[in-house]
Amino acid sequence: SQNDYIREWLRHKEDLLRILLEMEAAPSPRNCTKCGKDGVYRCTDCMHQPLFCTDCCRILHEAHPFHRIQQWTGEFFEDSALHMVSKVISIEVSTCSLLTDRISTISWPQRRTMSICKSRGHVSSTYIGEEETWFCLHNNRGLWPVILIGCSNMQGEDSYHRQLFKAKLCASTFDKPSTAFTFTVLDNFLWENLECGTSGMNYYSKLCRVTSNVFPHLVPNRYRELLHLARQWRVLKLLKWNAFQDETERSSPGDLALFCAACPQPGINVDPDVDLDELVWKYTRTVVMDGNFKAEHMHEKRPDDQVWLMDGRGFMVAHLPFKTRHILHAGQKSACHNHRAISQANVSRRKLSATGIGATACARHGCFYPHSVVDFQKGERQLNMDYSLSNALGYNMTGIKNVLCFYDINCSYMKNLRKRVDNSLFLHIPSSLQIVLGIGIWHVHGHKQECYARYAPLFLQGSGWVDGEIIETLWSILNIVSTSTRGMSSPHCQELLDFQMNDSNFMKMIRIVDSLSRKLKATRASVAMARDAFTKLDEAISSENRQAWSIQEESALGGCIRDVSMMDIFEIQLKKAPTVRAVELELLEVPSQRGTRQGAASWITHGLGIEESEITLSITRKDSSKYPSETKRLAMARRADRLAVDQSRFIVDGQIYLAPLHQGTDADDYSAGMTDVAHHMSAVDDVVSGEEDSKGSMDEAADAVPLKMTKIAPLPLPSNFGIERCHAAGADELVEMELKLQIGQANDALHGLRIALVDKAVAFRGVVRKATSYSMRTRAWQMVNSIDISVRQQAAIYKRCREAMIALGADTDTLTRFQQLQKSHMAVRTAAFLQNAHDHRSSNLPWFWCMDIPRTTSSKNWLTEFYRIHWLRAKAVKDRWEEEEDLLVSEFHWTMNFFKFRAKKWNKKCLSFKAAGLHGAACYAARQKAVYDRLAEQGASKWLNMSPEIMPLNQ
Repeated sequence: SQNDYIREWLRHKEDLLRILLEMEAAPSPRNCTKCGKDGVYRCTDCMHQPLFCTDCCRILHEAHPFHRIQQWTGEFFEDSALHMVSKVISIEVSTCSLLTDRISTISWPQRRTMSICKSRGHVSSTYIGEEETWFCLHNNRGLWPVILIGCSNMQGEDSYHRQLFKAKLCASTFDKPSTAFTFTVLDNFLWENLECGTSGMNYYSKLCRVTSNVFPHLVPNRYRELLHLARQWRVLKLLKWNAFQDETERSSPGDLALFCAACPQPGINVDPDVDLDELVWKYTRTVVMDGNFKAEHMHEKRPDDQVWLMDGRGFMVAHLPFKTRHILHAGQKSACHNHRAISQANVSRRKLSATGIGATACARHGCFYPHSVVDFQKGERQLNMDYSLSNALGYNMTGIKNVLCFYDINCSYMKNLRKRVDNSLFLHIPSSLQIVLGIGIWHVHGHKQECYARYAPLFLQGSGWVDGEIIETLWSILNIVSTSTRGMSSPHCQELLDFQMNDSNFMKMIRIVDSLSRKLKATRASVAMARDAFTKLDEAISSENRQAWSIQEESALGGCIRDVSMMDIFEIQLKKAPTVRAVELELLEVPSQRGTRQGAASWITHGLGIEESEITLSITRKDSSKYPSETKRLAMARRADRLAVDQSRFIVDGQIYLAPLHQGTDADDYSAGMTDVAHHMSAVDDVVSGEEDSKGSMDEAADAVPLKMTKIAPLPLPSNFGIERCHAAGADELVEMELKLQIGQANDALHGLRIALVDKAVAFRGVVRKATSYSMRTRAWQMVNSIDISVRQQAAIYKRCREAMIALGADTDTLTRFQQLQKSHMAVRTAAFLQNAHDHRSSNLPWFWCMDIPRTTSSKNWLTEFYRIHWLRAKAVKDRWEEEEDLLVSEFHWTMNFFKFRAKKWNKKCLSFKAAGLHGAACYAARQKAVYDRLAEQGASKWLNMSPEIMPLNQ
């Protein structure tokens, strides 16, 4: 099986890695393979990477102008190009005499062969595997049948494989190999997989088409060999990039992964002697957590027969410890809205072993945390994300005491985090580590209103100007390859995702200087604008308010870790007008003190609902055509019948709650002082100027019967009996209950009226005015007419509530607050959508647009609250931009320190490798040191050209 090949390769992994590093060194003696002079250049595209002097390199590449060459610097081979050896490409068509002379001097053997022996004078006189055909695959030439011959003085059973590897050929097996892949084709496959998301199947199909465009199906199938060799090649690359010489070196979780260069890491890019407590917010780690449901993984056929090549050494967590940690638990519920992240946690998918992955990354730069990516066995459950967060907060965190954590569902997730950590044997988060909670700016608007002030990045000290959503951009990269990993084995899937995430972090690292430069330039302009806006607002307030609000802000930012509700000071503190449901809940929670029967509040609320339904039905009947269809008549008749049944039941229940009032009273007595629904309709028609009545079609009118209005008797509510009679019967508490509920219903009606008027304005501006044909205008006006029905319904309900308030003896303040509706109040101005429209100069909003402000709040207090909110938020904007500028400056320094730290680390490796006689590893370490030196040099140059006046960059 494929796993057997992998197990066999593991025995040779250290030897192959040693050979791979030896290729980095120059041969000894360093002579040209053609003329024997001092060799300076080597060609990586030629067989055996021959070493040439300048002249031979230029002459021998006359027919190969696009080969890539490397130049010896004295310590390592550096990438170069043929123009460095004065190579000029001629576009004149001619015969190459040099090539002709070389071909004529070659003594061809009996069969076409290729030597894999790099030394001279040791070519075997017999063929290796004479009856077998090898297939060497190249990235742009497809599949080639050749016969390879080895050295005649081979020693040991592995010598043949070593020769293959030194010739830059990877054999698919170690026992009678019949297939080999060049280093070039393996590198090309990795890059296409990284940049284009090309799967192994698609890449091998491309090789088959390149080999034979006419008969690609006849090309031998070596797809499986490509897959397991690609796995081996990825691991060798990561081991080489991280200076692992052999497995005798102790491995640790995430040791093959690259992390962010700009995040504070004490001992790496932050001096260990720096006092991190002096500016805690500056040395805060900013992390973001999220789940990705695209990276699914199916159940495996042989889960026990797996070979893990780098389990836990990259970004994915170690398989066995995480599997042990994974235990069943009850489904979790959200106290906020029903977020997908939580609802998906309780969904079972039998065909999938993993429904996705969860990860933690730095929120400012978008680098994945090593050893923190977990699988989701059953959705985005808390125990999976706990494991990810615990591992991320243990990575290079020595001395850091503050963490700013963004997560889409932090309002629910973090409530019991400490308890879950304390009860687990596998999780560890230091108790001294303070975690500030945040929700990304895009997701926070899907939460409850109070979540914005509590978790939005704008109000979190130390966050700078960050959106908390950067991890969403990282998923887009992984989603490209997620489709190909769905059916892979678990180890293969882990290795591929690790390689993708490591490349993502690497690309972030080499571009971090340019990114910080752009951000710093934009931040400086934003800081000036934020300061100017805040200064103008700050000058308009009194010193007493400024001092009081500053104390509020300081208290909230200091205590938000203990009690996140302290951040509510950034929201309006005035309560909104109560709804009928809120009033009913309040009445039910407070028991009666004057002997009123239990359930009276719900009974009155039910009566108000019946009256509201009666008004709605009456308006619907009136707005119907004169001769409605039989279907419409039947629907309205059914509604009227249900309404009559509800009313009958309500009257029966009323005899229990209003027994004293019912004695000797019939319906006419308590309905005499109350106007009927028809009166409400006529009054509303005077207020609301509706459009022309819709007319039924001629087909409907042919056999239709006029719709009759059925009059329904008033309900036995206290408002229908009158305030004097209720007082005489001792029903004062019922009167108070209904008055509160009528006020709540009036608030609901006015809210619905506001919504309907806004919809009407939108319809006029976005539909009616843009209608270009008769049919479009007809549909547009039908939409407006349907909205008018809602306007009339809400206006009629409000009028009924106001009349009930008068009948119940409402005081003057209440009636002043709930004014009569006028025709001018229903006018819709589409200019409201244009902030600079001329109509705004002389127009005022009707009184009911500010009904959410309680009447007990004076104009002065409301104006003060208005300024307080704007002052706090303007100050938050200014503070975040100033923090962003300070953080960017610090991150620039931390990045330079990171590059210098890596350069020193590689220099130390180089010296140790030289002392051990490992010349190839020493050359590679020297090359890596030069890479980080160059990155540091470019960063210093960029800083000098950009901001020499801010802070000198330590050299």
